[in-house]
Amino acid sequence: MIPVVIPLVLFAAGGAAVVLGAAVLRSLGARYRVGRLIASTPRVSVADARALAAAGTRRYVRVDGRIDAEDEFEDADHRPLVFRRTRLQARAGRQWKDFEDSREAVPFEVREGLEGITVDADALADGLVVVPRESAGAARDLGERAPASLPPETPVRALVEQVSSVEHAIVLGVPAGDGATNGNVRMTAGLGRPLVLTTLEPPEAMRILAGGSGRPRVAALALVAGAMLIVTGVAWAAVEALVPAFIGSLAPVVIGALVPVALGASPSPGAVGGDPRSSGEGPGLVGEPGLALLAVAAIAIAAIVATSLYVRLTGGPSEGRSRR
Repeated sequence: MIPVVIPLVLFAAGGAAVVLGAAVLRSLGARYRVGRLIASTPRVSVADARALAAAGTRRYVRVDGRIDAEDEFEDADHRPLVFRRTRLQARAGRQWKDFEDSREAVPFEVREGLEGITVDADALADGLVVVPRESAGAARDLGERAPASLPPETPVRALVEQVSSVEHAIVLGVPAGDGATNGNVRMTAGLGRPLVLTTLEPPEAMRILAGGSGRPRVAALALVAGAMLIVTGVAWAAVEALVPAFIGSLAPVVIGALVPVALGASPSPGAVGGDPRSSGEGPGLVGEPGLALLAVAAIAIAAIVATSLYVRLTGGPSEGRSRR
């Protein structure tokens, strides 16, 4: 009874670990989806993105390039900006809720060499991934800007997310023409996916999306542990099903080859026989070689699964991009 129960316990524990890992990732909300898109969206050149729009082909792709604009505006530190989003948030339990969201933007594009493609700034929402500037305080510090329903002692914060024209960017979206005769093409949301813009390398963007929490690490450990438990359960069940039958079929042959024919007692001191553990003879079939082979295969499969999960969760190797 116990040998049958052990694989079931391993399957159940592995399934629970996988569900836990998936739930932790889902708790990141839209940021989890944005991270997956950054890690998996195929990259094309700006020229290829424009060609897709000209051909009427709707594909979700990634383009890289330098941000450029004709009419920038400055921030307090005199940096030339093309986009700025300022959100005021109030603490509600363990979460922050927006009560004011303002945007400033000018038309801008991403350029690669001589080719450029416009970014639809109006479509930027959760897909904007930059290092935020944060200041915290209480609702009383905002004066009339705070909602009347907000108690004065409520913790509030201001988050400023901005994009400068001196930065390089990764943009994910669907290239689309605007129907004008000048052939203007823009990157925008589409095919059920958001417009994503980040001025960070993919590993840095992943850390921003994770919010500095350990939840992605917990999720990775849970998924890897779940995969290993399930693989071990499969291997265990296979061993229970195959090894006894294998050993049983080989038993007559092995016994006939390794065990000498029993003879009557001989008065001679040089009688044939002896302990197979003596130095003069090799050992018999000890243990379960099939189990050992399956264990090695299970470890190899688990290592492959763990490596694949790690690459998916960390975004894989980043593509080097020069910053000007």
